[in-house]
Amino acid sequence: MNESQRTVLVVGATGSVGRYVVASGIDHGFAVRALVRDAHRAELFPSGVEVVVGDLTRAETLCRAVAGIDAIVFTQGTYGNPAAAEAVDYGGVRNVLTALQGHKARIALMTAIGTTNRKGSHDWKRRAERLVRASGLPYTIVRPAWFDYNEPDQNRLVMLQGDKPLSGDPSDGAIARRQIAEVLVRSLASAAALRKTFELHSERGAEQKDFDPIFASLQADAAGALDGARDKPNMPLDDEPAYVVADLDQVMAH
Repeated sequence: MNESQRTVLVVGATGSVGRYVVASGIDHGFAVRALVRDAHRAELFPSGVEVVVGDLTRAETLCRAVAGIDAIVFTQGTYGNPAAAEAVDYGGVRNVLTALQGHKARIALMTAIGTTNRKGSHDWKRRAERLVRASGLPYTIVRPAWFDYNEPDQNRLVMLQGDKPLSGDPSDGAIARRQIAEVLVRSLASAAALRKTFELHSERGAEQKDFDPIFASLQADAAGALDGARDKPNMPLDDEPAYVVADLDQVMAH
């Protein structure tokens, strides 16, 4: 490996978006490290991808995964089960940040549209976002619309901010998995994407060649804020579980 090559850890690498992130990371010149629970999943990846075994729900198993990395892309996700969301969507982010032990890395975190709607498991995605912001690490947070419900000619990227009413079906927006991955990976090298939190949609038209002007059009999250720049203030920290507040304190201490 070229000594100047940056290493990106892909969390959720075997998932439907994570596999695209692995491919995009390779395309953009990263040394890609894939975190898996089962070593046999290594066969899913192209030659040259470093596979590391670890359990997102146990921070002590993640030290090798984060050793020497330059960036992390989080794509793990659960849907409809608050307990699983707490353990994986939230706990996985907390445990990777804990394993870093103060090591600096650029972060791209995938959550979902509707993260701030206070419905079920989405609260845990929002808490994961808060951990990333509280960490003080450079980050981009991407909230994709419905995966792969876009039409064949619907490839023009749209990045939105601010809460809006949702119907809970693909009429709320759509984006290709491949494009989600491309946005996550490209954000890692973009100064314009720093401290940006946004929904990712697509509209009819060709995909833009340069993503930086789209990133640059967005409002950055306020320094030290726990929520996104235009998020609804509907999750008071005083109402949060004590252990969630303790997790925030621990992340900030690093």
